[in-house]
Amino acid sequence: MYFGKEIESKNLATEDKIVLFLREKQWVDPKSVAFLAAGEYNENYRVTGTDADYVFRINHGSQLGIKNQIEYEFRVLQHLSATGVTPVAYYCDPDPGQFAGGVLLMTFFSGRPFQYIDDSKKAAETFAKIHQVLPSPRLLNQYDPINQIISESEGLLARFSDHPKCEEKKRLFLYRDELLDEFGDNENLFVGDQACVTNTEVNSGNFIVEGRAAFLVDWEKAVNSYRYQDLGHFLVPTTTLWKSDFCFDSDRRIEFLRAYHTATQSTMEFDLLDRRTRILERVILLRALSWCFMAFYEYTRGSRDLQNQGTFKRICWYLDDIDHFLRSA
Repeated sequence: MYFGKEIESKNLATEDKIVLFLREKQWVDPKSVAFLAAGEYNENYRVTGTDADYVFRINHGSQLGIKNQIEYEFRVLQHLSATGVTPVAYYCDPDPGQFAGGVLLMTFFSGRPFQYIDDSKKAAETFAKIHQVLPSPRLLNQYDPINQIISESEGLLARFSDHPKCEEKKRLFLYRDELLDEFGDNENLFVGDQACVTNTEVNSGNFIVEGRAAFLVDWEKAVNSYRYQDLGHFLVPTTTLWKSDFCFDSDRRIEFLRAYHTATQSTMEFDLLDRRTRILERVILLRALSWCFMAFYEYTRGSRDLQNQGTFKRICWYLDDIDHFLRSA
């Protein structure tokens, strides 16, 4: 009987498969299911239930290089549940059979897209709440974020030996050398700072604004680390330009950091927060461009489960203007 249902479901649209899956699992009683959005490693569907709406998330891969990706994200959301600015994770199935990877059911937020000019202060307040959460022993650690991000970037650059963009690869390795010369010996950089849970992937598309709050909804790449990973990632132009045409100038950058500093009620000197964030901005820029370098190969060789032509255009733009982005650091 179950085998027959599985064969039959192969001919159904994804939305219909989700309806059948939710009813069989008795997670919720779905009235309707509609495609919501897809990133590079997950696709999301809106589930309208009897009393509430939900997001049904289907995983297709892992940026962290782990096999239990959807379970990992489920644990992250459980750990952050008290913040009030992240989705509530209700159910998770790491081996759902008829879907590409694991699946997760979580809160749906009905707000509007994030706008940097209007909403950066809200993001600062969101980060302040998230960074109060102490590290979880069930998450990966990045307590040496500079060297670990550089190492991750090296892996992305070296993944495909027959990559056609040789000059871009050479330029990124030269930038890597600059970072190592300046920051490679940094064991005392975060002395006295409290580690916390960090998202590490905070582009505008991962925020939903409802009222006076900005909810951070995508947690696939979270790690235990230091706040500067999120602050630096939020500010670099490779992040802001990913889904918008906005770049932080020096005044708006300082305005955002001051809003964060105020929201945390921190005793840390603002200049120290500024300096450490600036260092991570420079390092995160290497990772962003290295990911684009890697993804260009996968897109042009047809080896990605999920593809987005808007994303591919951004990738090409970033690589074509690589010197401009590196000068911005």
